[in-house]
Amino acid sequence: MRLYVPIFVLAVLAAGFATFSVLAGVVAGPKRWNRAKLESYECGIEPTSEVSGRFPVRFYLIAMLFVIFDVEAASFYPWAVQLHQLRVFGLLEMVSFIVVLGIGYAYVWRRGGFQWR
Repeated sequence: MRLYVPIFVLAVLAAGFATFSVLAGVVAGPKRWNRAKLESYECGIEPTSEVSGRFPVRFYLIAMLFVIFDVEAASFYPWAVQLHQLRVFGLLEMVSFIVVLGIGYAYVWRRGGFQWR
């Protein structure tokens, strides 16, 4: 249990700093509200028409694919560092991990998820 004390202290400090930052902004911030400040910000341009059609979500799909395939691939480094201690079990676990990622990659490729259009 003694090993978790620094992690607990860091979590308490982070939560305390976040709480302090939010409360300091509320207490010290300006409170001059008007109609213009309460409206949504549209880059300074007055909206001329209503939104029609669906919003394209292609960018968000590409971002999620990045998270899945690139960030998950970052787990190869810690595995490579500990490979000597993990031996055959570690090798089989990483092969199964790569197979699961490969199936996901093939599925997205087959569905056209990598085409920008």
